[in-house]
Amino acid sequence: MNNRIAVVPGSFDPPTLGHLDVIRRAAALYDELHVLVVHNPGKEAMLPIAQRLSLLEQSIGEEGVEGNVVVASWSVGLLVDYAQDVDAGVLVKGIRSQIDVAYETPMAIVNRHLADIETVFLLPDPAHALVSSSLVRQVAALGGDVSPYVPGAVARFLDPGTGAR
Repeated sequence: MNNRIAVVPGSFDPPTLGHLDVIRRAAALYDELHVLVVHNPGKEAMLPIAQRLSLLEQSIGEEGVEGNVVVASWSVGLLVDYAQDVDAGVLVKGIRSQIDVAYETPMAIVNRHLADIETVFLLPDPAHALVSSSLVRQVAALGGDVSPYVPGAVARFLDPGTGAR
């Protein structure tokens, strides 16, 4: 495994500015960064995976993150299987609160045990610390302005006035 290759997994439903902050900072730390849209059977998705991939690619491009980022999806098997397939030695997770730490820590330990893959936690920019995809979905569903919380490509897609939803 190569510790210079990392994977940032998430549902990204939809991608937020917090996600983009973690992606931008992780891309600067690793030679190759895989942003992986994963299927979470415990969540009902607002957007299909193909749409999330497209929005991530557009958002990463608009953010100006250089060419070391690969956007992909994974819906079958363990996350560590994907990481091993791409020779990644690190999983990168954004941590907003103690709740995230409590949720992510057991998974990090199991992933290390299963595949000797480390997990690195990145703290958010304080401006994005309280924003989650769930919150964005609620605001969007009620017709609110999500533009302060999401990249431009996502805001344009979710804008009720465009009829894009």
